[in-house]
Formats: sequence, C-alpha cells, structure tokens
Amino acid sequence: MYDPASALTGIEAVFTAHPENAAVKALTTLAIDAKYDRNELTITVARENVIPACQAVQQAGYNFLEDVTAVDWYPSEPRFQITYHILSMSLKSRLRLIARLNSEDAAIDSIIGVWPSANFYEREIFDLFGVHFGGHPNLRRIMMPEDWQGHPLRKDYPVEGYR
Repeated sequence: MYDPASALTGIEAVFTAHPENAAVKALTTLAIDAKYDRNELTITVARENVIPACQAVQQAGYNFLEDVTAVDWYPSEPRFQITYHILSMSLKSRLRLIARLNSEDAAIDSIIGVWPSANFYEREIFDLFGVHFGGHPNLRRIMMPEDWQGHPLRKDYPVEGYR
C-alpha cells in the first residue's frame, strides 16, 4: 500500500536519500526542485538549463527519450509545464525532467541537438499549446491545419473554437 509520507520532496531530501542515482549526480548543480515518489524521480530545472540538463543525463547513461509533453496550468503561473520522460536501459531507471514557462513568454530551447527524436513531440506541443521551441529546424503545425486559429489544448481555448 502506498504511504504518502514515504514521498521525498525538495532537492536536499531527494539528493541526500539517492546519492547513487546517476541523474542525481548529473543534475546536482542544475536542479531547482526534486521529488522522489513511487520509485519515480522528478527533477525540475530552469528553462534556460534544459539543454545542459539533457546533455548531463545523457552522459550519465540516460540514453532514451521516451516522450515530451506539456501541461497548461491556467490560470496559475507559471502556466506551462514541459515534461521530458527519459529512460536509461542500462541502469534500468526512469527520470522525469520538468521545465516551467510563464504565459507571456512561453518559449524554451529545442533539445533536438541532444535527442533528434524530440522533433515531432516539440512540433506537437507548439501546435496544440503554442509553446515556441527556439532553435527547432522545422517548427510548424503538425496536427492542425496551417490556417487554424489558436492552440486547442490551452485551457482558455473556447470549447467550440473561435467563431
């Protein structure tokens, strides 16, 4: 049975309890928050550190980008959360990297240089949430028609669309 008291939150608690974890070692200087719950490690990094964080975990043995997704926390700020699920097959470990973005400047650097498989994930997030990925080589709509107005997965998008 799950015990909520067993969840570790905060950088110090997580990093002290799991010093052997390769991701913890790699992200010690880049993390701004951390959580270890239900055998899942979640590390939050500043949006300007997303590329160095991805490079650090890749060098630490996390070699497979499972997916990239977004969450709209409207009306809260920071509004958007970009989540990277990364796997290490050799270490048999999974990691979740999170970066949060404000609504007025919903932009983050593209990680295609680290993991080329992020291409379509980033395009999908751009199309459906309106988050811009700086340095992306082909950032255009992938799900909606080119002339579509708005971004349908934003919480403030009208249920019946713009008329």
